[in-house]
Amino acid sequence: MKIYFDHEKLDVYQEAISFCGWVGKFLSSISAKAAAKDQLDRASTSIPLNIAEGNGKFSGNDRARFFEIARGSALECAACLDVLLARELTTVDQITTPKESLVRIVEMLVGLLRKFSSRSDVLREDEPLYGPLIEHEHEHEQEHEI
Repeated sequence: MKIYFDHEKLDVYQEAISFCGWVGKFLSSISAKAAAKDQLDRASTSIPLNIAEGNGKFSGNDRARFFEIARGSALECAACLDVLLARELTTVDQITTPKESLVRIVEMLVGLLRKFSSRSDVLREDEPLYGPLIEHEHEHEQEHEI
């Protein structure tokens, strides 16, 4: 495909578009009505849209705001896949590769946020494959109590 815009050159955008395409096929294979299906559709669409819009902004803070939204949408997609799995509307085998794609998307977005966000010191996604969040939160709270 010919590249027309700067955001199309970004690996994170290409990965997000690929994931979005997978979601479309995946959702058409699920006949059951589930709110998580609709939410997955919206959240997966939000990722590339916010990457594109953020990449078009001139100030670092404006860019970071859209990259944060895209990151949140990617995390939301992962949760939607978990919900669909919990409701037995999909299998682990069906969602393993897409969830790995979401990990890459989040990692790339965190890289962009580290570059453009004035709040990059609060990002916690630098741990490989998201360590146990509850333990990490508790450790973080103890650091501030000392």
